[in-house]
Amino acid sequence: MSMTPTADMAAATAVTAMTRRTLLGSAVAVAAGTMATPTAHAAEVPRLWREFTRTPFTHPQIPYIGRAGCHGGAERFPRRPVVADVRDFGAVADGTTDSAPAINRAIAAAGRAGGGTVTLPPGTFRIDDVVRVDRSNVVLRGAGSGRTTLYATKNLTELIGVYGSRYGGDKSSWSWAGGLIWPAPRARWESLVTAIRARAWPFEGWTGNRRDEWRTLTALAPARQGSWTVTVADASRLRPGRLVLLRLSDDPGHTLLEHMCGGGPGPEAYVWDDKTKLTSYVPYEWPVRIARVHGRKVTLERPLPLDLRPEWRPLLTTHVPELSGSGVEGLTLEAVETPQQPHLLDQGHNGVVLQCAYDCWVDDVTVRHVDNGFGLVAASACTLRRTRVAGRGSHHPYFCREGSHDNLVQDFTIEERTRPAPAGTQLHGINVEGLSSYNVWSRGDMRMGTFDSHRGLPFADVRTDITLNNNGRHGGDASAGPLFGARFTHWNVRVTNGRAGLVRIDGLAPYSATVGIDEVREFDQIDVPDFTGDLHTRLESYGSPGAVRPRNLHEAQRGIVRGAAFPNGVDR
Repeated sequence: MSMTPTADMAAATAVTAMTRRTLLGSAVAVAAGTMATPTAHAAEVPRLWREFTRTPFTHPQIPYIGRAGCHGGAERFPRRPVVADVRDFGAVADGTTDSAPAINRAIAAAGRAGGGTVTLPPGTFRIDDVVRVDRSNVVLRGAGSGRTTLYATKNLTELIGVYGSRYGGDKSSWSWAGGLIWPAPRARWESLVTAIRARAWPFEGWTGNRRDEWRTLTALAPARQGSWTVTVADASRLRPGRLVLLRLSDDPGHTLLEHMCGGGPGPEAYVWDDKTKLTSYVPYEWPVRIARVHGRKVTLERPLPLDLRPEWRPLLTTHVPELSGSGVEGLTLEAVETPQQPHLLDQGHNGVVLQCAYDCWVDDVTVRHVDNGFGLVAASACTLRRTRVAGRGSHHPYFCREGSHDNLVQDFTIEERTRPAPAGTQLHGINVEGLSSYNVWSRGDMRMGTFDSHRGLPFADVRTDITLNNNGRHGGDASAGPLFGARFTHWNVRVTNGRAGLVRIDGLAPYSATVGIDEVREFDQIDVPDFTGDLHTRLESYGSPGAVRPRNLHEAQRGIVRGAAFPNGVDR
């Protein structure tokens, strides 16, 4: 079923006969339907915002992301009592002693104690192995990113082995997976490593290496996207606080994928059957905690991301045991400086990667001289706050993939590279792919990179209040399908070099919103529309970043809760 704009939305839709180049060459105030001169200083409250306040959970262009992040985007992370100091387990801050075994022993001891904080004092700790935060409710805390350093001397190829791609070719999956600090549940991590060493290239998500580690808890009745409460066939195995997996399967006509794109003639005409990498991501799997059970009515902690329709066989299921309540704080991970490898041949000098994690966090962490910085792989409801990518230059400074949802990346920095990019390498930026949805990047300083999509139909994601030197490129091969699904929103984005690619998306993404960005132009870019016809996209406050109100879409949405009136705070 397609999304249908209201009458005033239709007046705001870009003229379909215009080409992307024509759209980008104009300064049409789409929302007003007339030519308008941007105001440099006066606050501008877009029509889109006023519409959104009336229908915050079902708006066709802007997603509800007010509960993105750990514990619904809470301002403070849990503070757990100190239960271990790595020095008591043999770690030495001399920069030469391999302290990885001692750090991992301290984490294991904290896990056996039921959780707690493991402290790393000031100094430099050499690590010759992966640091595994693999127990729930365990926090690894340094003395601050400017005071505690983990100096990593080896890469993941050396430590674990060659990791090929399950899609074939000679690519290294360490180009988009695995970290030298790797928060993931212990059993899941061990199964991944076993499969990699056996060269049985695994799926990496919530249902195991072959996507078969799940069982049905209950079937679901039909419901609409944005609903907080669902009706289940059997509530006997459900209880408040339990993490479950919403599972939606596609049908032969690919109507689920069309729904993720907003529906209508464009997605219906798109050729889906040959997009084999994309179809391997389905069923769509969305982890969520149960808030309340009343008879057969079950209330979720977040509203439904999509419709529930009988043809998609909606289920609540089990999944592999999650990592929950764990964090990494207050340290720098510095890899031994080596030249960046040719594209897709990374050896795995990677930073911090959360996998099969829920309600976890990273705070005040810098990574330096890494192939790939911070990753979210089948990770949901996690927060990365005050993170920084620095050093010789990275392939993926940030990546979000393999069905990662409801995450918040806040107060992040990508520094300029300290070494020129070697020939044959690529720079992406803040990547999202693989049916990942309802993720937020907020308050960012990107001195290089771009708003990257690696195809795989990410949808309902938001980038807001970001300054960008837009000099990266997107990735993803043709078999991964569209760059964007519906409800992608870019809100208050300052583009310092005037490049349009992947930032101005009103000519690219269906049912999307581009609000309050600098005037930009096309050059040195490869992004083209995937769908024909009217994209039902919106462009407002063009040329007025900083003047648009609210300034930060995520912060403005945080006041919305189920059943509550929306606050007036448009001056945020």
